[in-house]
Amino acid sequence: QVKVVQSGGGQVQAGGSLKLSCTTFRVTYDDYAMGWFRQAPGKEREGVLCITSQGRITEYTDSVKGRFTISRDQAKDTLYLELDNLKPEDTAMYYCASGVLPSCSGAEEFAFWGQGTQVTVFS
Repeated sequence: QVKVVQSGGGQVQAGGSLKLSCTTFRVTYDDYAMGWFRQAPGKEREGVLCITSQGRITEYTDSVKGRFTISRDQAKDTLYLELDNLKPEDTAMYYCASGVLPSCSGAEEFAFWGQGTQVTVFS
């Protein structure tokens, strides 16, 4: 069974930076998309960024443009999210997702999810 394990996150003052990572274990195929999603208290889950195995990036939301960077180490099946210039509105539980399809699409297409990691930004 494929397993996604996340690390990183924490609390930071507005304007600060954090880095998240996640690794997909026991995956037997190479061409699959990985993405980051987040859910703030009282709000619906929203997509943040997604990246294919070829490095093609999809931005699900404009709110992180120029501040968040997604990257991937294909050889290690590891996904990263660098969060810079954080704002209080970025406070949320962040989830890593690993798909079975090569392209980035909606959350419903991602089969495997990490346990979530909390990011809290205080002003």
